[in-house]
Amino acid sequence: MEKADDEKVYGVKVEEGRKGQNGEAAVGPVYRNPLAHPAFPPLDPNSSTAWQLFSASVQKYPGNRMLGWRDPLPHHNPIKWGPYVWKTYQQVYEEVLCVASALRSHSIQPGARVGIYGSNCPQWIVAMLACSAQSLICVPLYDTLGPGAVDFILDHSDIEFVFVQHPKLKHLLSTECKHAQRLKLIVCFTSLTREEQDKAASVGVGSSYSWTDFLRHGKDNPVEALPPKPLDICTIMYTSGTSGDPKGVVLTHENLITCIQGVDIFMEQFEDKMTVDDVYISFLPLAHILDRMIEEYFFHKGASVGYYHGDINEIRDDLVELKPTFLAGVPRVFERIHEGVLKALEELNPVRRKFFDILYSRKLSWMKLGYKQKDASRLADLLAFRKVKARLGGRLRLIVSGGAPLSSEVEEFLRVTTCAFVVQGYGLTETCGLATLGFPDEMSLIGTVGSAFVYNELRLEEVPEMGYDPFGNPARGEICIRGKTAFAGYYKNPELTQECMRDGWFHTGDIGEISGNGVVRIIDRKKNLVKLSQGEYVAVEHLEKVYTITPIIEDIWVYGDSFKSKLVAVVVPNVENTVKWGEKSGYGEEGYPKLCALKQLQEYVLQELRTTADRNKLRGFEYIKGVILETQPFEVQAELVTPTLKKKRDQLLKRYKVEIEGVYTNLAAALKSY
Repeated sequence: MEKADDEKVYGVKVEEGRKGQNGEAAVGPVYRNPLAHPAFPPLDPNSSTAWQLFSASVQKYPGNRMLGWRDPLPHHNPIKWGPYVWKTYQQVYEEVLCVASALRSHSIQPGARVGIYGSNCPQWIVAMLACSAQSLICVPLYDTLGPGAVDFILDHSDIEFVFVQHPKLKHLLSTECKHAQRLKLIVCFTSLTREEQDKAASVGVGSSYSWTDFLRHGKDNPVEALPPKPLDICTIMYTSGTSGDPKGVVLTHENLITCIQGVDIFMEQFEDKMTVDDVYISFLPLAHILDRMIEEYFFHKGASVGYYHGDINEIRDDLVELKPTFLAGVPRVFERIHEGVLKALEELNPVRRKFFDILYSRKLSWMKLGYKQKDASRLADLLAFRKVKARLGGRLRLIVSGGAPLSSEVEEFLRVTTCAFVVQGYGLTETCGLATLGFPDEMSLIGTVGSAFVYNELRLEEVPEMGYDPFGNPARGEICIRGKTAFAGYYKNPELTQECMRDGWFHTGDIGEISGNGVVRIIDRKKNLVKLSQGEYVAVEHLEKVYTITPIIEDIWVYGDSFKSKLVAVVVPNVENTVKWGEKSGYGEEGYPKLCALKQLQEYVLQELRTTADRNKLRGFEYIKGVILETQPFEVQAELVTPTLKKKRDQLLKRYKVEIEGVYTNLAAALKSY
């Protein structure tokens, strides 16, 4: 068996920090990836834009499979899906040129914003690449940002041209999307009926096309590509903000290319190399930076991307059919895999389950001693873990988790049982997806997000109001990022840009901890914006304001955990309305404290919270799934609120930690029994 190195430095200190003085916050030392010391690696001048990168891949790998999808089989009810169908790099390139020519024929000018609205599919990528071919700016329209977000983005980014998936067309042409009337062009990813074209015309859309007709139009009116320059804007990606309106993150071609070349350099140091035979299964939204950057990297390497058929609950069928070598997801995806394997283990007889546990412990012990995953216990892989591997398609080599922290328990389980490398990364749209990245086969990095990415510098800044000190032991503070992958600013929002970008450093709002060898762990959020395990942000203060209008509620504290996918809350019921409920429900003789102990009242409060959420059009992950009823108002418990009655969230967590854990345990048990 081959053993990994015992001691490694993952981050190099290149500048000393400075203590806080004259009212300025203290800042810790500046760290870089060892590959960027003493200087950042030079960038390839011949690959400086997304269009150059794609064009080079077409020349190198014209016959390689590029984009794959599944069509439904005819005459099946319920629907069954056929095998993956593929387009080569050359075929995609020719389609891109047709779409780009068709866009130009509608008098679109370089720098114009083009919306793409729909789920992941080959047409999404073709539209995106057509934007790069003509120096246009791709703007994903991601409707799960909240009600009205699509309309807001259309208006805010001055979009006049939109590519749309057929199921989304009705939303685009609805009365709620009032800015659709400014559109000069709509192109549907599939077909358009005459009624749909008439509907588009009736709301003021200039022209509307089916995908086939638009391709034909471009083929009949060919024009040369008009490639962008490195500092031109490549995309504006909108992310959720605490105030409700999405914020547009401006990313240049240089941002994307720097990130892609950085991954190349990072991967070169490892024994296992990526090849043209690698396959990625795409199901994370292309409107998010993580999936976009992974796909761009796969295209750069001449590898293949296959799209799931659209139902995340049936993705196992896609995994078995596609047999991917690379899987990326948010923690909730991997939690489901973990839960699925555990459920299968419960169905085994006690002897086989015990055998699995023994093999698990054996392999884990060797991995902790420093042996590589593939060499730690080939016997365990053969006898037990090949079945776990088969559930994921049988060829998986690399798993990457991002979007929120992955629990150490799940990460360890995946490392042992999937027979694949498992790494966590950290980044934001503002850092083009990558700020730190973990190393494969390093058990000491479990529970961390690795070290600074190749083209980034990273440091911590003091957050005195939260007690985080970059000179403490351990060093803790707000994570700040500097480098060429950092975004160009927020679109039409210079104030927010200046607030987040100070002295060349992007202030992420995330609280990190850095060890002496440069390894980063995410431990908190500076603002009360919670990221759930599926990667969705939740503004808890905003939700508290929404939920407080519920008549049965006097006060509420909403709690979310980055390792959980659901929100829970501590609720102080309104005394008068609670007593009225008790009388109406047959508990008239019970006093207020006894009513609050009733499970029936808990269920009623949850029902009323759901009603409030429905009425306010909250998103599914913003619904409260479990409650704890508290008879005492928060303000009478002095340690729980400030003098101005703001909630002390750290103190509230300490006060209700045991009860919260009980609620999550009950929710998990209910899910299992279901």
